[in-house]
Amino acid sequence: MPTISENIQALRAELPGDVALVAVSKFHPAESIMEAYRAGQRAFGESYVKELLIKHEALPKDIAWHFIGHLQTNKARLIAPFIALIQSVDSQRLIAEIQRCAFRVNRQIDVLLELHIAQEATKSGFAPDDCTAFLATFNKENYPNVRIRGLMAMASNTDDEAQIAREFRVAADYFDFASKRFFADDGSFDTRSWGMSGDYPIAVGQRANLVRIGTKIFGERRY
Repeated sequence: MPTISENIQALRAELPGDVALVAVSKFHPAESIMEAYRAGQRAFGESYVKELLIKHEALPKDIAWHFIGHLQTNKARLIAPFIALIQSVDSQRLIAEIQRCAFRVNRQIDVLLELHIAQEATKSGFAPDDCTAFLATFNKENYPNVRIRGLMAMASNTDDEAQIAREFRVAADYFDFASKRFFADDGSFDTRSWGMSGDYPIAVGQRANLVRIGTKIFGERRY
């Protein structure tokens, strides 16, 4: 069985040079993260604040932690001092709270807007029309400590690769639309985060430039 380090190296060889890799480390122990770290991986994704706080305290401080799960507004303050990217902003209420927390710790926090593209009601995020309505009223001057870097999306949990490709294409097309309409003068709106262990090759084919991969690196989760 390949090691975590070998899995990291194989993914790097497979992914195009302009596609960044976030190793999804939720439910995996610190020693597994350190094996990936020693292989050169620095960006790791977590979904639960309590688990993330423990790992942040125990592991090297040059790790770029990405929050990829649903973030409760009352917990944003706990990760504001160190989080590198919050990938799952799905409401105006949450982004307003991130602004408040970032201001208190004198940081600018990068975020992605989560776009709902899947044919599953259980998945969260802005529907494209709702995202447009939000961006149309979003005044950057009111959010000086938040920087919207792009979009995050998850496809339906299906074996139908054509459906997955269609859904990721919706995200890619919406990124182009939002970039031209709302971020034409902002070169930092540059991140397209879609694709996980089961569908990242399709995501890359639909212009993802950041993928979130866990199982293919660490193996099955340790609940």
